[in-house]
Amino acid sequence: MQLNPATVWAETVVDELARGGLRAVCVAPGSRSTPLTLAFAAHPGIRVYRHLDERSAGFFALGMALLTQRPAAVLSTSGTATANFLPAVVEAKMSQAPLLVLTADRPPELRHSGANQTIDQVKLYGDQVLWAVDVALPEPDAGPVALRNLRTLAARALGTAGGLVKGPVHLNFPFRKPFEPEGAPQPKTQNSREPFTQIERGVMVATEAQLARLAALIDAHSRGLIVCGPRAGVGHGLGDLSPGEFSRAVAALSRRTGYPILADALSGVRFGPWVAETVVCGGYETYLRGKGPDWEPPQVVLRFGAAPTSKWLNAYLDRQTPAHFVHVRASGVWADDSHRTRYFLQADEGRLCRELAERVARREESAWAARVAQTEARFWQRLARLMDGGPFFDGQAVADMLARLPDGALLFAGNSLPVRHVDQYARPRRERLQVFANRGASGIDGNTSTALGIAAASGQRVTLLSGDVTFYHDLNGLLAAREEQLPLTAVVLNNDGGGIFRRLPVARFDPPFTELFLTPHGLDFSAAAEMYGLDYVRVSEREALLAALSEEGSGPRVLEVVTDGARDYERQREIAKIMGDTD
Repeated sequence: MQLNPATVWAETVVDELARGGLRAVCVAPGSRSTPLTLAFAAHPGIRVYRHLDERSAGFFALGMALLTQRPAAVLSTSGTATANFLPAVVEAKMSQAPLLVLTADRPPELRHSGANQTIDQVKLYGDQVLWAVDVALPEPDAGPVALRNLRTLAARALGTAGGLVKGPVHLNFPFRKPFEPEGAPQPKTQNSREPFTQIERGVMVATEAQLARLAALIDAHSRGLIVCGPRAGVGHGLGDLSPGEFSRAVAALSRRTGYPILADALSGVRFGPWVAETVVCGGYETYLRGKGPDWEPPQVVLRFGAAPTSKWLNAYLDRQTPAHFVHVRASGVWADDSHRTRYFLQADEGRLCRELAERVARREESAWAARVAQTEARFWQRLARLMDGGPFFDGQAVADMLARLPDGALLFAGNSLPVRHVDQYARPRRERLQVFANRGASGIDGNTSTALGIAAASGQRVTLLSGDVTFYHDLNGLLAAREEQLPLTAVVLNNDGGGIFRRLPVARFDPPFTELFLTPHGLDFSAAAEMYGLDYVRVSEREALLAALSEEGSGPRVLEVVTDGARDYERQREIAKIMGDTD
């Protein structure tokens, strides 16, 4: 069968992507993208996920990339379909997730001509991608160099997306008609050969002088804090294949130095067996409020990962004047909006922690660590008593859900209040819990689809904790839950609007606060669950919530937790004041 140039182009690129390790693509329907769609459908080594909404498709692929730390692809036709990928592209760039964005386009003679469904797609995403290429137009009887160019382009795209600084890469494919081969495309046997171009990278290792400098600094100062922000150590060096490796290494450094760890819920450090080996703190969002505890100020702050989620941890760190404020990050991406960092080291985080732990002097007894541990333990004891004896509110619902997640569970925390509740009410524990969130740009778009992408890539149940506005924003994403029967439990906190705005000064200005910021909507999500064929439960009391959480199911389900937003906020403030808030 004589193949048209578009088919040759598409099959060459898809074959090389598969050889390079691509295993999943999210495809939205369209005409101009037909050559690539057929090539993906015919390749046995790549799983195709169908999506009707390009925005949801982009975030679904993002979820797979977040979990695996390997590139996932998304494909659309030309026109505004390509623009709908932008939110996911932005999040992938900010969260350093390896995303491959493939868009079909008109050939050069139809660009800027008034042709239907034609927009300027060249460098469409601007600086939001690591690399953008307007791929060469398919040509008949293409020579060997042209075909090798396609293969090296595919390899370079994967290598860039999954590089030291991970992120999105955009390949824009112009196609002339015809898009379809003369006959049905022939299924291909996956080629077991290695990629035409194999791209690898080494590990960025700290030098002897750098290790000696940090070891001397630690030995000279007994009061230090290790701050692990979101995705600390993940996606670089050891974190690529085993997220727990960094957690073990930083826990060993903490134990050796007597420096307690303040672990963000998204860091990968707060939940795991290493918690029993050293001081790992998670209650700081409450007890660092206002003036905070009467600890002596730390002399050293050693940071890993992105900026912490906690407002009060960031405020506490901003008030301190440690002699040394060190940030270690393999990607080299700056993450300090207070600009307190005095020494920034680009090196593999897990390896650095292991090598430092071998070099520094052991502190057998650390009065500093004991004092921090005492504050942490007292907080959780008092919080448990308050929770058990007080009225039901959204923070209680989150704490109950977290306590019942089994060892090895996957949780996706939606923006805006849910991720903050997880950070505030998730007690460090020995059982593993992987927590994900779209905290790169912290948008509410696509959160459900991201969680579904994680479920698809992992093959295990994912719990999505979402607010009502965030859940509403991505209802289209639920189609994938039904189509793929993905194991998702969506716990939706419905407080009838944007509860996060109650925490802002603008809440004092009503009107227009209620109408334009809080935006009450009066929705429940039973009809949405019915439309997508999902199991549904609605609760408004703690006993009903506990009963619903204990139920097991194999398919996707929605658990809607109805609370009063004003009462939630007042209860949260009441707990903070009882715990010693003085602001």
